[in-house]
Amino acid sequence: MFGEVLTAVVTPFGSAGAVDYQRFRELASHLVDSGSDGLVVAGTTGEAPTLGDDERLELIATAVDAVGERATVVAGTGTYSTAHSVHLTERAHELGADGFLVVTPYYNKPPPRGIVEHFNAIAAVSDRPLVVYNIPARVVLNLEPDTIAQLAEIPTVSAVKQANDDLAQARRIVELGLDLYAGDDPLILPFLELGGVGGVCVHTHVVGSQVKELITRFREGDLEGARRLEEETQPALEILKVQANPIAIKAALNLLGHDVGGLRLPLVEANEEETAQIRSCLERLRLLEPARA
Repeated sequence: MFGEVLTAVVTPFGSAGAVDYQRFRELASHLVDSGSDGLVVAGTTGEAPTLGDDERLELIATAVDAVGERATVVAGTGTYSTAHSVHLTERAHELGADGFLVVTPYYNKPPPRGIVEHFNAIAAVSDRPLVVYNIPARVVLNLEPDTIAQLAEIPTVSAVKQANDDLAQARRIVELGLDLYAGDDPLILPFLELGGVGGVCVHTHVVGSQVKELITRFREGDLEGARRLEEETQPALEILKVQANPIAIKAALNLLGHDVGGLRLPLVEANEEETAQIRSCLERLRLLEPARA
């Protein structure tokens, strides 16, 4: 429904810290030209926790205008507040988003029945598809298969972005008839082998075409070719391990000339040592010439 390669796009900031919507427009177009079937806007990678509502909605509107005729736009509208999530989803619907990424409510640790009611309330305000985002490493709670089965009964819940490497749980998502997306970039190929659709990725900011080709080769039965591409793109995965997302991927984009600026506190820019590690990864990907001594 949304495509195979969705990039969770960063939010560029100008020198004064304001959102740079023109840079965002240019980056969105570049990503779609480079293998992305769609974009997830105002997610964690887009620094949604530090964006005001007006900024978040303007980013969604900009994405729809820039690439909406060529790619899907999935709006990050999930927060730990149901009422706030409902409001953002209503507005994103009005702006033309194709669907909504809704993370498990974080911090306040609701019971499973509260999570189900949270998604029911959000689903009630739009007939467009919802992607459930299960990322226990960040929200502390894991959506267990029984809870996901209840969510699957909501008519507009169509997919799960699964950032949990439990393959049995991932297989259950497919069995429930939901689209399975890798929510952690190294899981793309393992999830494809279970019947997954693709991934909601960060490393596709720099290797989008290769990841799209990896999925194409898998679909064509060329598992060896897919695995070779997985190996070739390992340095891009290493970038993401240098520092918390999106610190490292923003540093990589800046090194590649995309000028996405810095980050909003409490996130900070990559330091000299981290930047050197990121540069080395980009050199191994042959995206940068080796630095001269």
